[in-house]
Parts: sequence; structure tokens; C-alpha cells
Amino acid sequence: MDIKNILFLDIETVPETQNFEELDTLKQELFSKKTAYQRKEETTAEEFYERAGIWAEFGKIICISVGFFDLHSEQPALRIKSFFGEDERQILSDFKNLLDTYFAKPKHVLCAHNGKEFDFPFIARRMIIHAMELPEKLQLFGKKPWEVAHLDTMEMWKFGDFKHYTSLNLLTNILGIPSPKEDIDGSQVAKVYYEDQDIPRIVKYCERDTLAVAQVYLRLTNQPILRPEQVFFIEN
Repeated sequence: MDIKNILFLDIETVPETQNFEELDTLKQELFSKKTAYQRKEETTAEEFYERAGIWAEFGKIICISVGFFDLHSEQPALRIKSFFGEDERQILSDFKNLLDTYFAKPKHVLCAHNGKEFDFPFIARRMIIHAMELPEKLQLFGKKPWEVAHLDTMEMWKFGDFKHYTSLNLLTNILGIPSPKEDIDGSQVAKVYYEDQDIPRIVKYCERDTLAVAQVYLRLTNQPILRPEQVFFIEN
């Protein structure tokens, strides 16, 4: 796989509302039923709502960070750009435009850690909820498995062991890659978004994860990881 044809990405999500009681009665009931199998008997749906951001039906995307390789410079360079804010539809629209304009060729693929289970379907579901046409790279209907343009670094690390889950943080640690969790982790994103109202902090966290995905891919394909001077962040 030519690395210049890969778009690395990561997303950050939060519950669609800050508090459970902000949902209408029907949505509260649906959330309770959706999460019943995961909640312990003594945990109420309201107490469990802080985790609502992991479901596309009850969450929303607040940041999508992407990274792509520029091989025209003297040394390979990863350029990272983010789409973020409070307007999820605009975030999705900007991301879709990127895919439709610059990453639409058959040779182009998307890559994320646990992307096949989380990032890719979450983005597609939220686009459908917003009545948006899916870009070709997220369209799976009628495609054979080998026609799906998705790479997943967690799947690559599994080597066929479907029971095995490894977090991005653990994988960076054992592969000698700087940890992306130097500030916050996924469990704190909703608090930083709703209480601290610090989206720039979340964007930096998302961008570090995107960089980590690219670094993990390089290690898994026996290529040298990037040095700091090879990483560039594109300002919006």
C-alpha cells in the first residue's frame, strides 16, 4: 500500500445533549432499552448517559482529524487537518467534500484504529441521520469485502485473532511510539466539551490520535516512524 494513498483519521464524539433529562421522554426510553444489556442492574440509564457518545443514535461528532502524506518534500511529511465545532452537519459536509474531491480514486483508502467498528460506521450513520449522501469511501452496500477501502490498525495487529482488542494507547506503548494521551483521554472529552467548552483542547487530542494511527501503521508495515519535524498541522 502506497502511504500517499491513505487518509488516516480519528473522530471525537459526545452525547447529543449535555444531560439525560434534556432528551425527550421517548428518546430517554429508547436509550434505556438500547443500553440495558450493558448497564449493571443498579446503574440507571441517566447515570449511564455519560457514555452516550459511543452510539451514533445518541451521540454526535465534534471533531474529525485527518492526516495524509506529502511525498513531494525532501522527506516524507504527514500533514494533519481538523474539521470541528458545534455544527455537526458542517463538520460532516467538510469531511465529505475532502473525500469526494481529493480521496475519491479507487486506490485511496481510509485508515483508523478500530475504524471498522467505530469511526467509519459512526460517520456514515451520522451522515444518514443528517440526510446526506454518503461519499463512495463510506458506501458499503453491494461491495465485496475486498472492495471496501478501509484499513484498521487494530485489525492489522489482531493477525486474524478476532477476540483480541488492543487500545491505541497500549499499541503505541509497546511499539515505542509517543503516547497520544499526554493530556486527556476519551472518557474526558464530553466534560471538556460541555463543561469547559474547550474545543481546541479536544482538537489537539484528536490530532494526536490521528498522528498515532499513522505512526502505528508505519511500524506495522516495517517503516520508520515520523520525527517531529516531519509532522505539520494545517490551521483552519
